[in-house]
Order: sequence, then C-alpha cells, then structure tokens
Amino acid sequence: MNRLQNKVAIITGASSGIGRATALLFAAEGAKVVVGARRQAELDSLVAEIERAGGSAVAVAGDVRAESYAKDLVAVAVKKFGRLDIAFNNAGTLGEAGDSTTVSEAGWSDAIAINLTGSFLGAKHQIAEMLKHGGGSVIFTSTFVGHTFAFPGIAAYAASKSGLIGLTQTLAAEFGPRGVRVNAILPGAVDTDMYRAMNDTPEKTAFVNGLHALKRAARPEELARSVLYLASDDSAFVTGTASLVDGGASITRT
Repeated sequence: MNRLQNKVAIITGASSGIGRATALLFAAEGAKVVVGARRQAELDSLVAEIERAGGSAVAVAGDVRAESYAKDLVAVAVKKFGRLDIAFNNAGTLGEAGDSTTVSEAGWSDAIAINLTGSFLGAKHQIAEMLKHGGGSVIFTSTFVGHTFAFPGIAAYAASKSGLIGLTQTLAAEFGPRGVRVNAILPGAVDTDMYRAMNDTPEKTAFVNGLHALKRAARPEELARSVLYLASDDSAFVTGTASLVDGGASITRT
C-alpha cells in the first residue's frame, strides 16, 4: 500500500475498463487523481467511489482529440493538487472496422486522432509540467494487436496503437536525461466494453480467449497492477519499454 503516496496522477479513459480500475488502484495506493473521459456522469460516480474510500480525486470531462483538453487536465492537476507526477494516457477507440478497402478516410483519421494524436497531445503538456518538478512517469495503452498479433478488419486501430510504441521510445530517449520515464503497456484481451462488443457470441469469446496461454481474458484490475508498477518507483530504471501484459498471447500457438 501507499506506493504512490503524495503523487499526483492524470488518467484518461477513466470512465470504464482499464482506466477506471487504474484510477481506483492509484487512489488506494495514495495518489491524488485527475480522471478524464467524455462521460461526465461516469466520472462523477468514479470520483464519489474514490472519495468514499478516503481518496482524493477530481473529474474533468472532455475529448482527447482537443489539445485544449490536454491543457485543462494538467491545469486542474496543478490547481487542485499542486503538481503532476504520473500520467496514464489510456483513452482509446476501436475505430471504424471492416475490410481496409472499405474503411472511410474519416474513420481512419478518427482512430488516429483519439488513439495516437490524443496521447501525444496529452504527453506533450504532461511532460512539460513534470519537468518543472524533476521528472515523472508517462504511460500509454497500446496493444498486442499490430505488434505480435494481427486481426483482419481493424487496420486503423492496429496502426494507431502501434504508433504509440514509436512515440514511447522517442519520448523516453528525449526526456530520460531530465527524469521523465515513458513506457507503454500492450494488453491482450481484457474484459471491457470494447472486448464484449468485438466478441458478442460465445464462439467469438472462446476463440479469442483460446489465443492466450492462460485461455482467458484479463480483468481490468490485472492490467491496473502493471500500470501501477510503471507509475511507481518500483520501475525506476524502466523506460522506453513496450511491456506485454497479454496472458501469453504472443507466444501461444496451441
């Protein structure tokens, strides 16, 4: 407990899934958290849950595609809690799916804007603030899709999430000398709304779960533990990594 005592964290995509689980865990570990997503009601519910448990949190609803929102999240962290130490850029979308010859330019661009550009804009302003206080930890949610695994019909998702790995490495090299660590997690299947939308029959669920060595999807709380490691001083010498948290999907052929 208290691995993040006196730390201040921003978490995007916090209204559900991995982001919500991570916000609850960070708060339980002593962090003051700024939670972001598009859905105000879900964020308010999350803040209330954190506060009932004795934690500190504030919600800022908005769209990660807007640079003004990235600025707002940092400004609220500083105004409310005085600094910024950790940022988990987790907001994402599956985007327009289907055969790549039929995907619209708008659908492609939207996935890139949310998954890749939104994460860049977040990190741009988060790192600038962290540098004022000697450094911090920035974490992105990428995926095993497009890295060690490929599924047809989700080119925009795969490309945008793969781009985060290059962004992670560049930022780690650029700001490591000034105390900012940057890493990405690459989840396998996680039991979230997106997972259930993609796997809407027992047959699809069984197929995807069977791709993993553990033969199941992860719980969001399991991914949150990996994010906690990268956020905390336990990973003080870890930066620039694309960390697979994939239940063995990358090595399974049975």
